[in-house]
Amino acid sequence: MSSPQIPTPQAAPTWQTAPGAPVYTSPIPIVRTHLGHAIASEWTKLRSVRSTMWTLGVFVLLVVGIGLLTGALVAANASPESIADTSALPYGLFGVLLGSVCVITLGVLTTASEYGTGMIRTTTVACPARGRVLTAKAIVLFAVTFTVTLLSTAFVSFALSGILTDAAEPTGGEWFKATVGVSLYIALLGLFSLLIGSIIRHSAGAITIMIGLVLAPLVIALFMVTESLQKVREFLFDYSIPTQLGVFYTTSIGESGPSGWDPLWIALAATAAAFAGAWALLEKRDV
Repeated sequence: MSSPQIPTPQAAPTWQTAPGAPVYTSPIPIVRTHLGHAIASEWTKLRSVRSTMWTLGVFVLLVVGIGLLTGALVAANASPESIADTSALPYGLFGVLLGSVCVITLGVLTTASEYGTGMIRTTTVACPARGRVLTAKAIVLFAVTFTVTLLSTAFVSFALSGILTDAAEPTGGEWFKATVGVSLYIALLGLFSLLIGSIIRHSAGAITIMIGLVLAPLVIALFMVTESLQKVREFLFDYSIPTQLGVFYTTSIGESGPSGWDPLWIALAATAAAFAGAWALLEKRDV
């Protein structure tokens, strides 16, 4: 029986070992990647998919259309005396509230859709720093939703002031809260939805959770009619998302609920907690 032959190592090619041999140099410069590259990539993805145009288009249509329709109906049916004590800005709340569903959908799809299509694998190969990817998505979505909301609410606010000429003149603080304040809150709501989509990794499931978070507290509070559940009922009503949105259009809702800029700080704290959780899970789980 012959002994097995041990293969001898092959010598390296001459072009690798010969002194003075030419060395190939790529003409493509090597650049250290940073957050700006990830932001540019996420911006390209966000603006190139049809869901972005559809969700933001419907959002603008709801905010502007319902806001102007509400103002026109009030101007046609209400007497000047009945609207003389309030400003015209709160009538824009209804459109913003319905339009928030579009922002929630866009936020969830920004992350969860990549897991559904498998695109997240390509994203993480191109940018192995997963935290950088999540941060870039958050920055791009927040900037886009804030800008679109600000333009929409500002247009509606000016239009309502022109339609309801008998309404009280809003102060500078009321203008700022009804435009910039609402836009910051809606942008944080969209960002929170993005983070929930990153945690759940399922578009339909994450959208259902977010819509339930918006509507469930009010619905549950309506059925709490017993005296023993009165405090729970008031808490659910005062801290529901529709009520917190209404705070930006009035000075206060109720005596125990949030007032002023409290809804913004609540949304900021919830978003920060969700961001920490999404970051930790993204680093721990496989894609």
